[in-house]
Amino acid sequence: MNTTRDALELDDIQRGVLASRPTPYAATYLVFHISDRAHGRELMRRASAVVTSAADSVSPSGETWVSVALTHHGLEALGVPGASLETFAWEFRQGMAARAGALGDDGGSSPEHWEAPLGTPDVHVVLTAVAPDPERLEEAIDRARPAYEQLTGVTAIWRQDCYALPTETEHFGYRDGVSHPVVEGSGIAGSNRLETPLKAGEFVLGYRDEIGGIQVPQPEVLGRNGSYAVFRKLHQDVAAFRRYLRQAATGPEDEELLAAKIMGRWRSGAPLALSPHHDDPALGSDSGRRNTFLYARDDPDGFVTPAGCHIRRANPRDASVAGEVRLHRMIRRGAVYGPPLPDGHLENDGVDRGLMFTFIGAHLGRQFEFVQSQWMNDGVFFGAGDAKDPVAGSHDGSGGFTVPRRPVRRRLPPLPRFVVTRGGEYCFLPGLRALRWLGDLRD
Repeated sequence: MNTTRDALELDDIQRGVLASRPTPYAATYLVFHISDRAHGRELMRRASAVVTSAADSVSPSGETWVSVALTHHGLEALGVPGASLETFAWEFRQGMAARAGALGDDGGSSPEHWEAPLGTPDVHVVLTAVAPDPERLEEAIDRARPAYEQLTGVTAIWRQDCYALPTETEHFGYRDGVSHPVVEGSGIAGSNRLETPLKAGEFVLGYRDEIGGIQVPQPEVLGRNGSYAVFRKLHQDVAAFRRYLRQAATGPEDEELLAAKIMGRWRSGAPLALSPHHDDPALGSDSGRRNTFLYARDDPDGFVTPAGCHIRRANPRDASVAGEVRLHRMIRRGAVYGPPLPDGHLENDGVDRGLMFTFIGAHLGRQFEFVQSQWMNDGVFFGAGDAKDPVAGSHDGSGGFTVPRRPVRRRLPPLPRFVVTRGGEYCFLPGLRALRWLGDLRD
């Protein structure tokens, strides 16, 4: 490919692939089943007219916008030829439920316990709508509803409403959405000024990636400018998390320190790497400073930010670990669902709450699946045996967490499972031209 061809075609990439969401915001995930191929294709044509591209700083409705993704079963339902389907990533063709073993989705997280219809062949299209507040979100959905309700061969079968607060915190009490990679050619700044921009092909199909390869499903009009998206509904056992910290700590201050050591950040978003001894809310709210740090020079052994904490596992940065970190970076977005558990409550109130988690990238295997299996649910990559992520790992109550310190390390009690998978899907986010191509398919 020449230089011009390597330039990101932002006007053909869905805005939801590269652009961050507003703060605060409300969002909803709508899942559709296609029973009539012609109606499914018409849905794609209509979607191509309302999906905003990455070239637009705002959509026609301001900060209200939608993205459209399809599962492998959805592409089949539209009549995409088998020869074309075979050019997609094999993990995508299998689907998330079939990959449960590799992802650590066992026990209460196994697919037989998932919320219907997630993980089944009935899920074909996932539409995500984002707006600055619930009122404008509902207005946007109301405007869109006739577009699909008139298509009797397209049925809405699942919905999940979620949101992000002005504080950007999730149910465990931590500021979320702090780290964002910078994608070469996107024009969108990353959150860490010390990180070299990543090749566009790590996130968008049809461009060179970090190892010089180009991944693009065929035909090119379908695959180029698309991305893979992972959607996961994750239940958070907030009461169990609070009880664990309370029981492991020697007092309130120690409880907050343990919470920071487990996450790698204080609850305000201030990282241990920049504020090792106490929380710094001003730093935590400063998007220009709170993620600008590395590990190798100042903290190679994890005495400040434990090697096994959540954020260091998810992104080891320049730390010495098994594996090339830049090959496993991904765009992550999370939105909370369900009401918060009231402050101070240590018992479960029976209400479902958690995160709708989205990963976007061009390599399902070496990005999402690698991080989930090797970095979240194992510790070999940094010399810690089979230790799992203390927050999101698939714990069974047998493994604890170690806080490095001198002269004697601190070993915490065995960890229960705080996060349970309620369901999810591997999806393909087509470019805008691809949406039109899907709409124009003929038998």
